[in-house]
Amino acid sequence: MYSAVRSSKQNHNENQNFTRQGSLRKVINEDNSKSNLFGRQNEDLNTVYQMYRQEYVILAEFKMVQTENINGVYVIPSRESSLLWFGVIYVRNGPYEDGVFRFNVILDEDFPDSEHPKVVFQSKLFHPVINPETNELNLSNAFPTWSKNDQHIWQVLKFVQWIFENCDSCQTHTINSEAMDLLKNNKEAFIIKAKELVKLSQKHLYDDPPTEDKHYITFSQYDPQTHDKLQKQMLSYTGEDKNTKKGLSWVLPGSLKPLGRPPSPHSDNES
Repeated sequence: MYSAVRSSKQNHNENQNFTRQGSLRKVINEDNSKSNLFGRQNEDLNTVYQMYRQEYVILAEFKMVQTENINGVYVIPSRESSLLWFGVIYVRNGPYEDGVFRFNVILDEDFPDSEHPKVVFQSKLFHPVINPETNELNLSNAFPTWSKNDQHIWQVLKFVQWIFENCDSCQTHTINSEAMDLLKNNKEAFIIKAKELVKLSQKHLYDDPPTEDKHYITFSQYDPQTHDKLQKQMLSYTGEDKNTKKGLSWVLPGSLKPLGRPPSPHSDNES
């Protein structure tokens, strides 16, 4: 999944575009994920190396999420820690339709060499697959064994989307037996509870953020003076400006290889 560590000379011979001398930031082979590549006498260096390795893995995971374009689901890593992602889901079908629910994706310190990520909702949700005490989504059946080679964060987010639109099919993932019993025996009452949560989510949509993290997803009331202009710009947008310059792409679309695009040609207009 990730390119093996090679010497600078070997990298240069194989592909000059990807040579990055003097940096520890390289995507490494999964087999080296837990080994000390620098020996016991260089524990500090190995710690830094593993930190940058994790950074690249998480960057690749976020790129895959963007590529999947999961309808109604938006996430962004915290500015303070890439192990915490802020998320929002706009439910478009099912009993929770029109609900806007916030959640956090929490990665283990050893990610991706760990169990599955945690998904914790920021408000109480009456749902068969959400723990009523902790607000944590039950992922134990969907991802009983987390494999970094085959499973990714975007799949967890697809599951988040699925549980709201397919409540009737959630029985094997149930952790809130009260919610499942009500859904099976009195679906009308279950839908009423779900709609109450939808209204509550809309009521608190514009609440002040609980954190000062600048990446926290916030919403503001519609302001014609501000938003009408932006709306016109978006509606009139016809495509990417051909004169727009592109720098380096950290991850090549369709792959996990970093620095996958060469720099834009030098322009005479540049200083």
